[in-house]
Amino acid sequence: MSLIKDVYTLDWIQRLGSRLGDPESFQQQVLSPEWNELSFKQRARHITVSMHPFLPENFSEAADWLEENAQDFSGLPGIVFPDYIDVYGQDHWDRSFRALKNLTAASTSEFAIRSFLLKDLKRCLAIMTRWAEDSNEHIRRLASEGARPRLPWGQAIPSLIQDPTPAFPILLKLLQDDSLYVRKSVANHLNDVSKTHPELILKLIRENKGEHPHTDWILRHASRTLLKKGHPEALSLFGFEGTDRVHVKEFKVSERVELGGELVFSFQLEVEALQKLRVDFAIDYIKKRGNRNRKVFKLSEGDVSAGRKSYARTLSFKDLTTRVHYPGHHTITLLVNGVEAASADFEVNGFS
Repeated sequence: MSLIKDVYTLDWIQRLGSRLGDPESFQQQVLSPEWNELSFKQRARHITVSMHPFLPENFSEAADWLEENAQDFSGLPGIVFPDYIDVYGQDHWDRSFRALKNLTAASTSEFAIRSFLLKDLKRCLAIMTRWAEDSNEHIRRLASEGARPRLPWGQAIPSLIQDPTPAFPILLKLLQDDSLYVRKSVANHLNDVSKTHPELILKLIRENKGEHPHTDWILRHASRTLLKKGHPEALSLFGFEGTDRVHVKEFKVSERVELGGELVFSFQLEVEALQKLRVDFAIDYIKKRGNRNRKVFKLSEGDVSAGRKSYARTLSFKDLTTRVHYPGHHTITLLVNGVEAASADFEVNGFS
């Protein structure tokens, strides 16, 4: 399986070197002895620095070159173009922001803009708020994505983690955006906020829910962490209320699971009347030191008619890059509208 850092192929490096005017020297510069050990982000920065001697000394002229050539190096590898602005444009704000705006459609400027936010949050957000009204969906998305308090792979913005509201004027302008690409970014931004400031998201839902279908979509997806956690008000705002007339029947779970194998479970829900239900299950995983960590998985969501509905699911216990499994006593819990409805224990066996 190829690694993400391998997007920088020899052909890509040679093409960029040819465009810079000296493919042999550029390739030699990039493929330094430490190249194989570098991570994806480290490789991107290494290429950025390697480009510098081949570009005009005048920053504005270098930015012109980047804008003229970025489309031919689009996609994820192309983040080296806005990254150049990040590294060398800190003393040229006006030209840098024009370049970041122009470059984002070819790849994305969401990572490069973080250092500018850290340097002057107010000035940066003022520019990004204007971008939220741009006709280009890539630029509108940059306004939202670039201002996320915690951006995966990007620098965190501590002031926005502490108080996310300075970025809200951007998000409010995008709540009815026609572009799904933009709406996903706004929802992800707000979901980030919900993890530290749930009251802000709940307030936003109360004030804006029902105003527009696009807004409702954003607010629903922005609430996914709160819903998974079973937050009572979030569940109520989206119609997931009361479980008195819902009963779990015939809950069956594998008693033992081998590491690398699968947990198998099934159950039925007996519903007395039509009701909107969110059905999740939680696994209390054993960690390396013997403590437990709960992970919630979504099973289904929507209106459920009166009667019995059957559910069956398997869950892999193969190790992932994000989760390592350990032998020991585990628990599975069924959650209906955020309420624990049934639970069962099972053992995970180690390799023999």
